[in-house]
Amino acid sequence: MPADAPAPLLNESPRPTAKHFVILGMSWAGWLFDFYDLMLFSFLLVPIQRDLGLDAPALSLLLGVSLGATAVGGVAFGALADRYGRKRVLSWTILVYSAGTFLCGFSAGFWGLLAARVVTGLGVGGEWATGQTLVGETFPARMRARFAAVMQTGAPLGIALAAVVGGFLEPALEGGLGPGWGWRACCLLSVTPALLVVVIRRTMPESDVWERGGAGARGGGAWRELLTDPGMRRTFLLGLVLAMTDMSAYWFTYTWMPKYLYDQLGFSMARSGAWMLVTQAGGLLGYLSFGLAADWWGRRVAYCAYSGVWAVGLLAVTWFWGGLQAWPWLILCFMFLVGVGTGNFSGYGPIFAEVFPTRVRNTAMGTAFNLARGVQFFTPLVITHVAARFGLGGGISLAAFFALFTGFWVWLLPETRGTVIGAGGAH
Repeated sequence: MPADAPAPLLNESPRPTAKHFVILGMSWAGWLFDFYDLMLFSFLLVPIQRDLGLDAPALSLLLGVSLGATAVGGVAFGALADRYGRKRVLSWTILVYSAGTFLCGFSAGFWGLLAARVVTGLGVGGEWATGQTLVGETFPARMRARFAAVMQTGAPLGIALAAVVGGFLEPALEGGLGPGWGWRACCLLSVTPALLVVVIRRTMPESDVWERGGAGARGGGAWRELLTDPGMRRTFLLGLVLAMTDMSAYWFTYTWMPKYLYDQLGFSMARSGAWMLVTQAGGLLGYLSFGLAADWWGRRVAYCAYSGVWAVGLLAVTWFWGGLQAWPWLILCFMFLVGVGTGNFSGYGPIFAEVFPTRVRNTAMGTAFNLARGVQFFTPLVITHVAARFGLGGGISLAAFFALFTGFWVWLLPETRGTVIGAGGAH
């Protein structure tokens, strides 16, 4: 190598190194607690409603506002990461969402809780794109999807952790099995992920692709380019629709599922939490296996297949619950399949990282992913309306049709398996 030649990029390594695994570990942990902080509220709905005297529309608004705030956080932190770097902004997002959940524990009523949930949503909105951009820019192309999938496993594990805290630690269970912490203590405990920032600042390297991007990566013109360049605008809009429909499927499934099990099917909070853990076990398998499938067979084939599995599992546990309830083990299998199908979320990171250049990558990823998540402000409101006529299971079942739609829509995007990402972008 000539003396003045730049060192190889991290994504040019023949195999992952210690630096890669530090990046992956911090991005994964940030995403795990991101999802934990967002979903913990769903598992605490019953005690919060009882303690603060909130009605169903108020709960719907609280759930929706936190999702709406993620859109603002995704747009803002996405642009900041393109301007100031991935590492720095990853730390900021973790601090913000940890502070928001911590403040929930001090809320005396609806408005205080609403303000705290907005803060949580802002931080949650920025973490995913920053972490996935780091993984996409630093891991070798031939194995990018499988390591992006490893980061994505933070989501089901975060929900599982929320199920344990909300379903087992919050209540005082019969037989002395639960400590009875109460929902406020659960929220106060949730400030601990902020300690990750110390590790990130001391040990995690910055994306060398971003560092070599020069002024183009920091020039602040990402939004202008996304809106004015015809090809990039089309790609962004296709990605936005993909994210919106799949995100709708996700939040229609998970936002109200614990309450569906508790209220409509008569489960205890502990049993509801246990059944959600089965779903998240399927999600863990789905997220990991999706990465391998996407690296072997391509992003679109894997995405379409997993969307179909998701729809089948979800229709079984909503429309056909009455006919299956004589076989609880079979229903659990379908709950497991719901989790496996949501593994298609592992496709977002590599697809979005590979279709956008470095100078706009984090802005495009953060905006598309979190505008889609922000639109889910309406999800709890829609489900509340539909449930009044068809039951909560009928509202949740709408997710199956969104999952099927997104499985077809992904074919409008290019196949990007094996795309090499350089300092100038994806090529």
